Amino acid sequence: MLIRLGFDIEFEVPAPVAMVALFHVHPTRCADLREPDEPRIMPAVPFKKYQDGFGNVCSRFIAPAGKLRLYQSTLIEDSGKPDPVSPLACEVPVDDLPPEALQFLLGSRYCEVDRLLDVAGNLFGNSQPGWARVQAVCNWVQASVTFGYPFASPTKTALEVYADRKGVCRDFQHLAITFCRCLNIPARYAAGYLGDIGVPVVPPMDFSAWFEVYLQDRWWTFDARNNMPRIGRVLMARGRDAADVAITTSFGTTWMKHFTVVSDVVPDVKAATTQ
Repeated sequence: MLIRLGFDIEFEVPAPVAMVALFHVHPTRCADLREPDEPRIMPAVPFKKYQDGFGNVCSRFIAPAGKLRLYQSTLIEDSGKPDPVSPLACEVPVDDLPPEALQFLLGSRYCEVDRLLDVAGNLFGNSQPGWARVQAVCNWVQASVTFGYPFASPTKTALEVYADRKGVCRDFQHLAITFCRCLNIPARYAAGYLGDIGVPVVPPMDFSAWFEVYLQDRWWTFDARNNMPRIGRVLMARGRDAADVAITTSFGTTWMKHFTVVSDVVPDVKAATTQ
């Protein structure tokens, strides 16, 4: 399966400002690219790429005053298979976890593990350990939290989502991640493209969030918002929570004026070529 990926984002910048953008496909998917992954900046400014502590590819640059446009179009090959499922995957005792997984048991900016420990224990302490427990978390979050774009807030934390039971995609994942960490299951936030492939179209298209947990001997994809295996996820960035994977971070004032995202299946390479 070939998927056309892209975005077009415009900002109004009142004065020159330093920015960091995570708009590249994650290195783990680079081998699947069938066109260059070369996001563009207008007006053209020099930028430097680097990998952050989570392995995400970042670009840093100085945005000049005025209109700023970030845009991209590339083509990636995907298996066309849904997210893998392994109902027998078991939990790993904390003592046996790989060292790099331990940080994903701790509290973070949007995931207050210490404040939701008792809640998680009461809700899921008697559930079957392993895959079934994570699935129980996803089932509860999806059933208990109402989705809606008017509920979006850049400062909303997992505790606040639990209290008011409203949110957007990232809020569902933050609450599920926090519950998993409370249960000693490493959980990390993921962001990227997720088109409406194999499901009813739900406009407008946006970047998506999901989460990954460490069970058995690897990381597995879960999605508390959609709560079903999906086709065509393309990872861009991972981190402790949304604070680590923002598509753009401005170290000063910017105003977003336009935002579109594309993640569409194309029939073949010829048809996928950008006109």
